Amino acid sequence: MNQKTPVGTGLRGVRVIKVGGGEMEDAAWLDRFATGVKHAWPAVIVHGGGRRISAWQERLGLPVEMRDGVRVTTAEVAELVQMVLCGPIRSAIVRALRSRGVDAVGVAGGDGCFTVELLDPERLGRVGRVTGVDCGFLLGLLERGITPVLAPVSVGPDGTAVNVNADDAAAAVANALDAVELLFVSDVPGVMRGAERIAAVTPADLDGLIAGGVVQGGMVAKLKAAVAASRAPARIGDVGMLTDPTRGTVITAAGAAGAAA
Repeated sequence: MNQKTPVGTGLRGVRVIKVGGGEMEDAAWLDRFATGVKHAWPAVIVHGGGRRISAWQERLGLPVEMRDGVRVTTAEVAELVQMVLCGPIRSAIVRALRSRGVDAVGVAGGDGCFTVELLDPERLGRVGRVTGVDCGFLLGLLERGITPVLAPVSVGPDGTAVNVNADDAAAAVANALDAVELLFVSDVPGVMRGAERIAAVTPADLDGLIAGGVVQGGMVAKLKAAVAASRAPARIGDVGMLTDPTRGTVITAAGAAGAAA
């Protein structure tokens, strides 16, 4: 991946926190999240908003079509994704952080943070993957004490909106920044086998967990993104991970999945 490297930065210990899901609709949950971010600082926050996007598609009469967990994105849907992610969702996160004393600013992949390429235009439309991250810009904000709240939606070479999966974007940012940790904040305590949390998952475990139905839906995307962020240790779990390093499921580089905790 090509990236712009910061010169002379003294910032260390950056975390990347990916947040999404219905919990972002809950003001009390957002307040807990903001408190956790204060403990986990310095951090770059990458957020999704798939449920809100789907709701707006239905409201506007635009079909919601998913292929292998990826939203088929027409040019019209890409503009909608841009409006939703860069509007009410990001604003709510920034307000919650500021209310807890965390200086934050909303940015987007399309603001120059990312360069992207389209994955499969014929099959998926305007869905892209991150090919470059402007590390200097993000670290420059952190060095000034400002937390970037990053919407992954980007723009292509033609200047029009490109939908980028937030899990994949968070992994790209974590790798580019050489983050000390990548945290996928979810509404569950971790990767679950029934009612039990799996303490650790390795890349070798992933196919078996998917084939066995242990992980499904959005958790599959999170696990694949965590594995892709091979340069950054990753955890998946609830908001308690931000203040407790023993919470969540660790995605390890080697070895077997841990016993249930």
